[in-house]
Amino acid sequence: MPEGHLIHHFADRIRADLGGAEVRATSPQGRFDAGVVDGRRLLDVRAAGKHLFYDVEDAPAVHVHLGMRGLFLHHPDPATPPRTGTRLRLAGPTAAWDLIAPSACDLLDPAEVARILAKLGPDPLGPDDPTAAVTALRSFRGPVGAALLDQSVWAGVGNAWRAELLFLARLHPRTPCADLSVDQATALWGLTRRLMALGRDAGQVVSDPSAPDERWVYKRASCRSCGAAVATAAITGRIAHWCPVEQHEQVHALHTR
Repeated sequence: MPEGHLIHHFADRIRADLGGAEVRATSPQGRFDAGVVDGRRLLDVRAAGKHLFYDVEDAPAVHVHLGMRGLFLHHPDPATPPRTGTRLRLAGPTAAWDLIAPSACDLLDPAEVARILAKLGPDPLGPDDPTAAVTALRSFRGPVGAALLDQSVWAGVGNAWRAELLFLARLHPRTPCADLSVDQATALWGLTRRLMALGRDAGQVVSDPSAPDERWVYKRASCRSCGAAVATAAITGRIAHWCPVEQHEQVHALHTR
């Protein structure tokens, strides 16, 4: 599933291409009422966690969630024909963006948008108060590996970020959130904000700025740091990855690279 850094990445790119323009909206697939926004000005493109919102002049907001299979396709030539499976195409004078196979593409009024946002925790790529983020994490009744995938705790973190961030924090994913000190939770929030910002700008997970294409433990057979076999187990229905040597269950001290 695309994680929050990618949603912010696409929001920034779509806003740069189409923001302020009157957009031509179509639904080649026929599963979205594009006429409601067709010919109207795109005021803004906003990301919140894994959700994206198109704010359209004098029209409901368009809410998008990519789910597991959704994707955005960019066309520098707006005359490029869309795929037949495109749910929504927005085209401006200089570019077009296609939305394919999202789990959600809905027209929402302001109250409905507010209800979605109210369910989300602080977004590491937003302006949220670090105190609220720390409180939300330490108040979670369960392990930190579960908390990071709970969008009501921190919005936008997914499985890849969970693995890499907890490795860098030297936290075992089964560490109870209640055992985290304020300093640990604050440092983990800062690490998450810093690295996810790099991921947003690069359009991919970046857990080592010196080697952006590498991962420490996520989907690796061995730990890139020490060479130990990476351990895996299902936590909240997703496979967690960690280094059994560098992420001991009983070790809670936070070290960042």
